[in-house]
Amino acid sequence: MSEPRPLNRRRSKRLLALALATSVVVAGVGFASNANGIAKTRAHAKQASAQSQPPNASDEWPVTECGTVDGTGCAPTNKRVDLTRPRFSDPLQITNPLFPVSKLHSVVQLGIVDDKPFRSETTTLAQTGVVDWYGRKIPVVLSQYTAWLDGRVVEIALDRYAQADDGSVWYFGEDVTDYEDGVAVFTEGTWLAGRDGPPAMVMPAHPELGDVFRVENVIGIVFEELTVIKVNQTLVGPNGPVRGAIVLDELGADGGHSQKTLAPGYGEFLTTNDTELEAVAVVSPTNSLPGGVPVAIRKIVTAAGGELEYVRAEDWELATAASERIQAQFDVVRATPQPPRVMAALTTAVSSLMSAVAAKNITTAETRAVDVAQSAIDLEARYLGRVDIEIARFHNHVQRLRVHAAADDLGGVVGEVASLEWITVRLRGQIGETAQRELDTGMRELRGASDDENVAAAADHAVRVANNLRLGATTR
Repeated sequence: MSEPRPLNRRRSKRLLALALATSVVVAGVGFASNANGIAKTRAHAKQASAQSQPPNASDEWPVTECGTVDGTGCAPTNKRVDLTRPRFSDPLQITNPLFPVSKLHSVVQLGIVDDKPFRSETTTLAQTGVVDWYGRKIPVVLSQYTAWLDGRVVEIALDRYAQADDGSVWYFGEDVTDYEDGVAVFTEGTWLAGRDGPPAMVMPAHPELGDVFRVENVIGIVFEELTVIKVNQTLVGPNGPVRGAIVLDELGADGGHSQKTLAPGYGEFLTTNDTELEAVAVVSPTNSLPGGVPVAIRKIVTAAGGELEYVRAEDWELATAASERIQAQFDVVRATPQPPRVMAALTTAVSSLMSAVAAKNITTAETRAVDVAQSAIDLEARYLGRVDIEIARFHNHVQRLRVHAAADDLGGVVGEVASLEWITVRLRGQIGETAQRELDTGMRELRGASDDENVAAAADHAVRVANNLRLGATTR
């Protein structure tokens, strides 16, 4: 039996609401001053949706049974705002100010789970999908969620979303793959609307205090119920204060509770329980800034790459000089406003790198050099387009794969191959056809070496794939 999965490893992608702060603040004024208008809007949506109900579906909609293990703890049914059958005329246009997922380029969350460093990345894909819901073909936006625990890939999920005519956003299912030592071992939590049950409301059109909705509602497979418990909160965001946030209480299938804080422009800003935390670190394009990458940040990435090679060659004189250059550029960067959670991760990585180099610890120094580069790339993400972000991350995962290969860590190598394969999915439709063909060919060769448990060959293939991608990729 596997260990329990960390808090919100899947759930942290549920409510990635990316909105312009001004839009939500304006809408928030409307919430407070136009309750009658909202009631009329809801009544109109209910009438329109009722007219669009498909035949022979009454037994599947709505699901009002409490989906916790013991069947208790759920809110009263009359508190729920997700009991009206949605109608979808233009589902790919997700304009809900608390869930404009179609505009999402990259969300990085950092935190602590099981006393280990946690990281997740969420990206809306260029391609879209279709879900058959009682004979109706509903186009859906596709979003990829990838999570790592202590530097190892632990989960990949492909999520499906659509916006209803009333402005609410609905969840049409996910394909989940959980990894151990780089190998896919579970698909727990996988579900599809129409096949396994109804879609679930992931964001109401106009969330209000006390509203209840279920972001997953296929009882026996997945269940989560959310209640709005605070509104109009102000948070410290990566680019400064963020106003108009809301706080949700989450009830899970096990009967446990956690809290989610959603912020305009960020979506799920913070998720906590008594011992675990996941929080937004940087979001593109919400945190994007004009101009090129600041020189000091770019120099950190470059020096981290050099550090990796000096350490591998055991040239400690040059390795020490490289770590000192990283420290000097880090001092420049931290003197300027930066996303605080990314800077906290970078601070830890730089300090650990300096110590590892001083101790001449090869494996630790190599790993910390890759960690430094990863955080610096997160800082770069505010200035880069989505393709450049993904290519930079691809290259850094290749460097991590090389570290695992040098340590003869097959599980680490296999996990990095999986991470690279999923970044390849993110790039599909974003780079030129020739670059895509070369990438696909290179990844097949890399997977073959990995499957053969040849870590040296895998490292060789990975380096060549990364080099070809950096040279040949062009925006579409």
